[in-house]
Amino acid sequence: MVAIMAVVAAGVAVSLPESGQVSLEREAQRLAALLESARAQSRASGVAVYWHAGGQGFRFEGLPAAAMPEAWLDGDTTAASGAYIPLGPEPIIGPQRVELASLSQPGRVLRVATDGLGPFTVQRPDSP
Repeated sequence: MVAIMAVVAAGVAVSLPESGQVSLEREAQRLAALLESARAQSRASGVAVYWHAGGQGFRFEGLPAAAMPEAWLDGDTTAASGAYIPLGPEPIIGPQRVELASLSQPGRVLRVATDGLGPFTVQRPDSP
C-alpha cells in the first residue's frame, strides 16, 4: 500500500509544472492581455501608446498613469531593460516581441509576440 502511494505521489509531482514556470507563464499571459488592451485603447483614442520595460517593472507611455499597472505580479519576472514596443494607434503595428525571464531560474524564458496583425500571444523562445 505504501509503495503504491509513493508511486502515485511521484507521478503527480512529475506531472505538475514547477512553480517558477507557472509564475512566468502567468506573467506572460497577463502581459499579452495588457498589451492588447493598450493597443485597443490606442486605436480607439487615436493616441500613440508605447510599452517600455525598465528595472523591475514596465510602463505604458501615452495612457493616463493610473490606467494600467506598472509592475509584475511576481518580483521574480523581468524583461530586457529598455524593451520598447509601439502599440498604435495604427491598426497594423509591425512584428513586435519581448522576452520575459525568471530572475531566480535563468533558463526560464517566454516570448510575448505579435506579427502586427494578430493579437499578442505567448510563445516558447524556440518558436518562430
